[in-house]
Amino acid sequence: MTTRLLLVRHGETVWHAENRYAGISDVALTERGHRQAAALARWAAERGADAVACSPLSRARLTAAPAAKALGLVPEVVEELREVDFGWGEGRTIAEMEAEDPAAVRAFRRDAETGAFPGSEPPGRAGERAAAALRSLAAAHPGRTVLVVAHNTLLRTALCALLGIRPGRYREVFPRLDNAAVTEIELTGDRAALRSLNVPTGRGPAGGTEESPA
Repeated sequence: MTTRLLLVRHGETVWHAENRYAGISDVALTERGHRQAAALARWAAERGADAVACSPLSRARLTAAPAAKALGLVPEVVEELREVDFGWGEGRTIAEMEAEDPAAVRAFRRDAETGAFPGSEPPGRAGERAAAALRSLAAAHPGRTVLVVAHNTLLRTALCALLGIRPGRYREVFPRLDNAAVTEIELTGDRAALRSLNVPTGRGPAGGTEESPA
């Protein structure tokens, strides 16, 4: 049976304006981020879903909560949906890292897998972790629709893993997922299909930049 997964990046955070790599840091939503979560709730109520799942990080849980409430559901917190640990890059901007070690940033931009930040979780490993979590959700809800709220880099690496794209190219193939926007995939057994990418759930731009992965 085919399961629809509606993949959503959490709302805007307080590190968004500076383009800091939040990763596993538990960063708060901005007021705009809360408005994006409310817009997602209205969108979900109009379209419907049978289950809601989210990352354990508060920015994802707080984005998922209004949608779950609108649907009359309790969100399932899935540890494997947490964001990628950026290691050396955690909490920093590209400019800060470039000033310290420009060669490391060049290597990352050239190939995010072979040039992964020191001490970080490699994109390939993160993608497999996330893809396994999404397949488990699909298996638990066969033939149904699941709203999944997680993170920019995690979801992009998961898409690479599910669609057979080399993980080091995730930034090239999927430059970003906007805050509170929806990407729809279908999982049928071992097969995955991308149905839509980065669909806004509110009015105006959802937000996001290439260098703000969390």
